[in-house]
Amino acid sequence: MKKLKSLPLAAKIFLGLALGIVAGVCFLPAPQLAVDYIKPFGTIFLNLIQFIVVPIVFFSIICGVISMKDIKKVGSVGVKTLIYYACTTAIAIAIGLAIANAFRGLFPVLTVSDLTYEAKEAPTIMETIVNIFPSNIIKPFVDASMLQVIVASLFFGFAIILVGEKAQPFASFVESVNEVCMKIMEMIIALSPIGVFCLITPVVAENGPQILGTLTIVLLAAYIGYILQAVLVYSTTVKAMGGVGIRDFFKGMGPAMMMAFSSASSVGTLPLNLECSEKLGARKDIAAFTLPLGATINMGGTAIYQGVCSLFIASCFGVTLTMPQMLTIIFTATLASVGTAGVPSAGMIMLAMVLQSVGLPVEGIALVAGVDRIFDMGRTTINITGDAACAIIVSRMEDRREARKAAKENGAI
Repeated sequence: MKKLKSLPLAAKIFLGLALGIVAGVCFLPAPQLAVDYIKPFGTIFLNLIQFIVVPIVFFSIICGVISMKDIKKVGSVGVKTLIYYACTTAIAIAIGLAIANAFRGLFPVLTVSDLTYEAKEAPTIMETIVNIFPSNIIKPFVDASMLQVIVASLFFGFAIILVGEKAQPFASFVESVNEVCMKIMEMIIALSPIGVFCLITPVVAENGPQILGTLTIVLLAAYIGYILQAVLVYSTTVKAMGGVGIRDFFKGMGPAMMMAFSSASSVGTLPLNLECSEKLGARKDIAAFTLPLGATINMGGTAIYQGVCSLFIASCFGVTLTMPQMLTIIFTATLASVGTAGVPSAGMIMLAMVLQSVGLPVEGIALVAGVDRIFDMGRTTINITGDAACAIIVSRMEDRREARKAAKENGAI
């Protein structure tokens, strides 16, 4: 027992994940038992995380803005963050399409007769812009509307900077509340191994036979794409632009990646991702800004899912996508990653938008909906890995920018 307590958190989470998979296999003959008696404890764990995520996002972003002490600096960080997310999302969908084309001859051709799927309507670009700005200070917190929470925190942060000395008592209060929220987060994260076990067990118990079924090759293609995105894009850019070695990056991200895989929730993984990113060298003020934003709009893993599923659905309908259509998928999926931010089942809505953009029937989503949870576990893991990579890279870029500015000022003196 003492040896178990002395294990690092990453090892404990991995142990919980491994034991959960084993338990899930044991429950394959009676998956409902795992759903009825184990899944509720996983839900409690997720509820605890979601309970603290919104105040952490709100107060940590305010603290991050205050610590930057310059609205222009916040703008600089924001622009770099958005550019990184947009570029890596476009690369991700390209990887997904390339992998899907390589596997196209191996994809099963499923029957498409009597398919039904009602796609939820995605908001228009203008609706998305309007919905970013809250009309009520309480509603974003109640609805956990992360983009609105981020916008509200930016206004509070900017106002504190502009008011100056008179706002110092409020700034001290915000920093104090932020520290309390972080302590609550630590208490909840300590339960991660148990939470991961309770979340993964029912997933394996319910989906085991389906994983081994006809969609195995489609899942394999998606997961190869996920791995390539993590290794070729995120880890290499972190090494080149952030100064963190590939092995160190994945080792440091282990706890957050395992949490994302078992929970399939980017927002739910946010507290642990903040902790892992800071340990890898991301500045606290920048991580507090880029990670909540990334948990809402960065969907590199989801983009790979779009590419693989689009080609699979096309093959089932006997359609061969042309190069212009594939470019349309890349463009649409990149824009959709922001357009569907904060919408429930965003992955499915994005896929519906992508299918419609190239003239494929949205009913095809029903072909992959049964194992969407398995796709979601992998794509969420990649999404949060990209968030952390961005936080580390932007931190290093800002360090270099500030060093150049300081050297210039010293030279002028």
